[in-house]
Parts: sequence; C-alpha cells; structure tokens
Amino acid sequence: MTPKPPETEASFVDWFRSAAPYIHAFRGKTFVIAFGGDAMLRSDFVDLIHDVNLLNALGVRLVLVHGVRPQVEERLSGEAQYVRGRRVTDGETLEHVKDAVGSVRVDIESLLSIGLPNTPMAGAEIRVASGNFVTARPMGVLDGVDLQFTGEVRKVAADAINARLADGEIVLLSPLGYSPTGEVFNLTLEEVATEAAIALKAEKLLFLLDHGDTVDEKGRRLNQLTVAEAQKVIKRLPEGDMALYLPYAAKACKAGVQRAHLVSADVDGALLMELFTHEGVGTLVTALPVETLRPATIDDVGGVLQLIEPLEEAGVLVRRSRELLEQEIEQFFVDDLDGRIVGCAALYPFAGERAGEMACLAVHPDFRDSGRGEALFKAVEAAAKAAKLKRLFVLTTRTAHWFIERGFSPATPDDLPAARKELYNWQRRSKVFVKAI
Repeated sequence: MTPKPPETEASFVDWFRSAAPYIHAFRGKTFVIAFGGDAMLRSDFVDLIHDVNLLNALGVRLVLVHGVRPQVEERLSGEAQYVRGRRVTDGETLEHVKDAVGSVRVDIESLLSIGLPNTPMAGAEIRVASGNFVTARPMGVLDGVDLQFTGEVRKVAADAINARLADGEIVLLSPLGYSPTGEVFNLTLEEVATEAAIALKAEKLLFLLDHGDTVDEKGRRLNQLTVAEAQKVIKRLPEGDMALYLPYAAKACKAGVQRAHLVSADVDGALLMELFTHEGVGTLVTALPVETLRPATIDDVGGVLQLIEPLEEAGVLVRRSRELLEQEIEQFFVDDLDGRIVGCAALYPFAGERAGEMACLAVHPDFRDSGRGEALFKAVEAAAKAAKLKRLFVLTTRTAHWFIERGFSPATPDDLPAARKELYNWQRRSKVFVKAI
C-alpha cells in the first residue's frame, strides 16, 4: 500500500493538479499587468517580480505597465494641479515625470534580470523590451485649464509589441506617450494598460490595487462582476484604487478583452491565487456572466461524475455508472462556473402520472451555502412545470430538512409513480417527499 503524503504535501499536490488546466489554458496567451508607482515602494515588490517570472516561465506573453505618481510627487516642489483627476503637466513637471519613468523602468528591468541560485528567479533569462510603443496626443483644455503636456493614448503599436512577445520577451510600458512631432506626453498607467490590452486583444488585463481591497462601498467582497454590474457598482464606490481601476476594467471587457481582474497588493501571492484558483482573491470582470445554469450535454458527463462520486462513496447519492449517466445526461441541469461543473440536478418525468422525480442534486463542497442548490432546485421545478407535471418528488437519506424547508411534504413509497415504486430500494430506505407544483 502506498503511504499517504503529509497533509501539507498532500494539499500542495492537490493544488498543483488543480492548477494544471490553467497552465494549459494560459500558455501562449497575452496578459497585461498594471501596477502603480506605490508598488515599487513596497518591501515585497520583489515577490511580485517573482510571480511575473513564474508566469513568463509558464509561457504567458506578458506586458507590464507601471506608474510613477509617488516618484513624481517626491521630485516636485509645491502642490500639483489636477483637473478631473488628471495632473496638469507643465514643462518642469514633464522633466520630473521623465526622470521618474527612467528610474523606475531601470529598477524593474534590474529586478527582472536577477538569476541568483536559491531564489525563485534562478535560471531565468528574461529579456525586457521597452520603447516608444505608445503614440499620444495632448488632452488640450479641460474646464478652462490647459493641461499642456498631459496627454491621452492615440495608438498602441500592437504589431511591434507582438513581435517582442513572440520572441519571448516581456514588454514594459511606461505612462509616457510620444507624438509624431516628437513631443512627449504624460499619461496614466490605467489608460495605457487598458488601451494596450484592447489593441493586443489580450486575454486578461490585471490591475494591482496599492490601496484598499476589492470590496464595495459597504465592505462586501466583489468576486465577480459583469460589465453591466460593474457600471452600477462604480457609481457607489468611494474614492480609491477600486473606483479608479474598475471603470477601465469594464471598458476593456466591453472592447473585447476577455477578462479583467483587480487584486489587492496587500494579499501575498494575490496574482497567482487570482489566476490559478477558481475562487480567486480579487474581482473578476467579464462582458457576460462566467457562471451559467444550463441543460447538460454529453460533454458534461466527466464533470458530473467528478462532482457526484464523493457523494456516492459517502452514501448520500445512489451510484451511477458512466454508461448510465451518458444515457441519462439529457435529464440533468448543471451549474457551469467558468468551465467547471460545480453543481448538478436531474429531473426524471413520469408523464403518465404527471409527476417528476428530482434526483442527484449535488453542489461541490467549495461552493455550498452560496445559493447554488436553491438555483438548481428552481431550475428543475421550472422544467417540471413546463412539462405540465403536477407534483415533484424526491428520495433522500440525508437532506430531509432541506426539502421540507422548500415546500416538500413527507410521503411514503406507496405515493411514488408505479414505475418508480418498482425500483424503490428497500435496503437503502430513502425517505420520500412530495411537493405539488
């Protein structure tokens, strides 16, 4: 008999195996990762660089976008003038911006060049490409104020960036843009990152929050948002990084970026946990919901089996062979969370007696107490009503109270449809509950 690994090692093995689908899915994909100048001031910034190195080693095509606001403010004397959140950049300020950009860029490149033994960067040979990839134009006059050298993105050189990414390089973009006439403009990192992600048709745009967490105005965690939901949340958010980045995340998704993520820099390893776990630790923004409750197809058989097998072993559910499940899969509804089956339920109709059996209701342990079981029950109930059935019954050994709370009443095997009564397992002695619909 093979000995079991210690608990810590076992959890690592489980996590590593669960991460495998993401590793396959991310290889060759383009991610744009944006972080403010405050990130450079954190003592754990090198950990973020290590995580970037890991993503690069896994074959992810990376574009990094950095900010320099605190570095610029440190160089300025006196208060800066802002109009609608944009700094008024005069000639002197622009010189400080260029100086800060150069300093931060060199620091990031040097960290990405580390290859010391006994560090996460050991053996890494990362090449960093940076340059005039962003064309900009002046913002002009806002609210009667000339913003001078404050600009906005006009174009991102997607072909040039893709050529560097194809060579295995990491592309580093700074919040500066260049005009065809040779002028330099001060930009915001959030606009550069968003426009780069759109131009590159990136799979992911990730913003690292230096201040605050990914929560709403009441401190409730925002795990997933559609663009429509995000636009409603934005109106209520207090001033801060979440309010700053969420509109850009929504804009990117509306323009074709598949997913945008916001993660807090205060969470160690947030980038990896957000990318390589189903639950994540930040806020995921998508154009459409990533979770759907839908009728099952033959392609869902493997996912349903993986979900119900632990419950079958525990005696909660009746065992079903793969062959039987393949035959009956059209009777099932599944809760599909980003390609993973996290819940299922089946409806077996007995049309002659206008009754239906709800069976195999299961939700993955990581997602219980989240309303998914309720949603599956309602889907089955709606399907039964659509089929003009008059009553719904269930057989259970463990969850009687759950069904009673949802309007089911105790019954006996004699109350089952004749065809189902013949199949009743007297050894299992399941309790019968019926609900009029």
